[in-house]
Amino acid sequence: MRATTILRVLLCLAILGAPLALSAQGTGEMAAAAPPAKDASAPKSFVTHHSIEVGGERLAYRAEAAETVIKDDDGAPEASIFTIAYVLEGDHDPGQRPVSFFFNGGPGSTAVWLHLGAFGPQRLALEDGVNPGAPPYQLSPNPYTLLPATDMVFVDPIGTGYSHALGEHQDSEYWGVDQDASSLARFIRAYLTEHRRWGSPKYLVGESYGTVRSALLVGELQLDLLDATPLNGVVLLSSALDVPAFVDNPPGNDLIYLATLPTFAAIAHFHGRLSGDPGDLETVLREAREFASTDYLLALFEGDALSEERRSRIASRLHELTGLSEEYLLRSNLRVSIAHFTKELLRDEGKVIGIHDGRYLGWDPDDAGEAVEWDPFMLSISGPFATAMNDYLASDLEADFGSRYDLFDVQIPITWKRPQNDRWVSGGLNVTEYLAAAAAANDDFRVFAATGYHDLVTSFFGVEHTFDHSGIPKDRITLRNYFGGHMMYLHDPSLEAMSADIKAFMGAD
Repeated sequence: MRATTILRVLLCLAILGAPLALSAQGTGEMAAAAPPAKDASAPKSFVTHHSIEVGGERLAYRAEAAETVIKDDDGAPEASIFTIAYVLEGDHDPGQRPVSFFFNGGPGSTAVWLHLGAFGPQRLALEDGVNPGAPPYQLSPNPYTLLPATDMVFVDPIGTGYSHALGEHQDSEYWGVDQDASSLARFIRAYLTEHRRWGSPKYLVGESYGTVRSALLVGELQLDLLDATPLNGVVLLSSALDVPAFVDNPPGNDLIYLATLPTFAAIAHFHGRLSGDPGDLETVLREAREFASTDYLLALFEGDALSEERRSRIASRLHELTGLSEEYLLRSNLRVSIAHFTKELLRDEGKVIGIHDGRYLGWDPDDAGEAVEWDPFMLSISGPFATAMNDYLASDLEADFGSRYDLFDVQIPITWKRPQNDRWVSGGLNVTEYLAAAAAANDDFRVFAATGYHDLVTSFFGVEHTFDHSGIPKDRITLRNYFGGHMMYLHDPSLEAMSADIKAFMGAD
């Protein structure tokens, strides 16, 4: 399947020390009795001990690459969820220390991107904005890890990584909006019980579809009326909570064009495609926001009733903000899709730009096409992350599952099932209601949302629009925009700033 097809599917849905042995034989002079045979289906766990220096302080931590079994209503094993957890060691009460559960998106992805790209103790070092080419790739201690603020559990949903259904169950049973949230809510409760973390402050951290997943988990956990699991908050990266703000579907949805205009402007500014002296990025974004919220909004609302004089005036201003020609904008009826923008902006240079990060450049065999065939961003990062993760599991974590760790299953988004209630309206999913209800039910519940200026999948202006219409009190929301794309943390200065912001959000010094 071509990369562009996969990405369109994802867009529609989003819119990524010494080992501690489990059992030990005696080490005396006489041979110990042979241990009983292990059940091959029993959950596996691999524990290692490490340390890292963060902010001038040496932190000792335990790494646990392990499976957690969730059970059905009859108590029979139903599925095994694979996680990699990092727990701070030392003189403190684990029951009082925050624990955070991390989810990437797709759906169909493991948590590798947030894990090795952003917040784990080890981070994949890549030159930002550039294709890294072939191996070797380097993992190095991550000075921006969230370990000083929280213990971290990176979660792979069923059907990804080493997570799988058990018994007569099939992985595909869990590939749906409601099924996925239900299984992961049961996993979180099982994890809290097994690791004695019920008393800990709890956070959910999601990226892309992982933000939808996190909001749904708030509903499953926090809003379970008679058996609630209170949460302290959610951290949402590249949010897609209200899908119509991020996809040009259904027909007649003009919100997407308003939401993406400031991102078009940011990308055109980055590539030097704005005419005259547009000023710095902040100036360009301020003007794009203002135009999208006023004249452009009114023009799109008028539709075919828009006069020719006003149509020409709007096209002229769009040209100034996007770098696209007025002729092209008029032929596009003042509405340029994301797919067309990524192909058209640098067409005269024979280049295309990344959908998830418009700073990345590539080329297509079909230079006359209307959409990018091969997203240069995904082609740049997928190989290095897959290589680094498989090596990290085998070496640092000493986790032997006897098979390769696959980062993404493309069958999952293709077969993903819609929800069964009114959260799905005309093809658009909106889950902000769960966050608003959680804020109403829990005075301590808060939301942190981060976006990248150059992300075309979940535009920063679309995220701002979502939270301006969420019903969540403003004093409970922290919105931050950073330089970079969908994975803005690949830009070191953005990750440094975001890590500090999240630590402050979680109450760390």
